[in-house]
Amino acid sequence: MLDLRYLAAVLATVFVINVALRAVPFAILQPLRKSRFVEAMAIWMPVGILVILAASTFRSVSGDVRHAAFAAIAVALTAAVHLLGGRRTLLSVGIGTLAYVLFVNCL
Repeated sequence: MLDLRYLAAVLATVFVINVALRAVPFAILQPLRKSRFVEAMAIWMPVGILVILAASTFRSVSGDVRHAAFAAIAVALTAAVHLLGGRRTLLSVGIGTLAYVLFVNCL
């Protein structure tokens, strides 16, 4: 039978670790806000995410010309939305992904 004290100890440990892992980034970010590294990462990280997404998409459609064309259109749309939409990564990735899924499933 499961000991209630053991379960409480496990849950308390998980709670403390979870809160600590969520709080630590915010605690260390405040002194780094003026850091050149953080400013550079804010510029380059969205671009890196988009490149990884594009590479992953093209790798998955390497043998199918039709899907590769759909992927190229979706990547171009993602880049256009990213540049014209104020560099909102979530918006551009979301629209590009939605476009690719619609192209593959509806055309």
